[in-house]
Amino acid sequence: MDHFSAAEVFPHIRILLGTVIGLGLTRLLMKLAGFVQHPDKNPPSLLHLLWVGSLIIELVLFWWWQLALVRIETWTFGVTIFLVTYAMMLFFLCALLSPDSIAEYDSYEHYFLSRRKWFFGFFAAVAVLDVIDTLIKGPERFERMGPSYLAQPLGGILVCILGWNSRSRAVHLTIVCVHYVYQLFLVSRYFYG
Repeated sequence: MDHFSAAEVFPHIRILLGTVIGLGLTRLLMKLAGFVQHPDKNPPSLLHLLWVGSLIIELVLFWWWQLALVRIETWTFGVTIFLVTYAMMLFFLCALLSPDSIAEYDSYEHYFLSRRKWFFGFFAAVAVLDVIDTLIKGPERFERMGPSYLAQPLGGILVCILGWNSRSRAVHLTIVCVHYVYQLFLVSRYFYG
């Protein structure tokens, strides 16, 4: 089996991951532009817009944190497939938030709530993938994240189970607001701490 150094592989991996993340951002931004272009066709909902904004932040954070991959000394095809799968899971979340049509639904909120099991299923999977991604980056990365790190994906999975099971607008607005607080915590802790 071939193993490649980070210097040989890392630029190619970043391009591939950036392409998948870029496609997800494009879908979300096109959906937002569609609301401006055709405001009366399918008006946005607050819940849907909050998730779109949160996922845009999630994509940027994922892209940024992949810079730590430069420290991997030896690349394997398995690690590459894992990272591409992780990026594709994020893309799928974007695709769920930016459907081609919602003709069979009353609104974007109705669409989101009816697709919530898919959305939160993929979101829970992303929480698990994040732990594996951190381990791939090495034990020093895991230590840098601190002992509270493992509570984050476990808490995320519990929140996903709540979102999976609830049709309550109030519950879903709370979940997305909690996710924004979590993202602000990550940004303040790891970029300004």
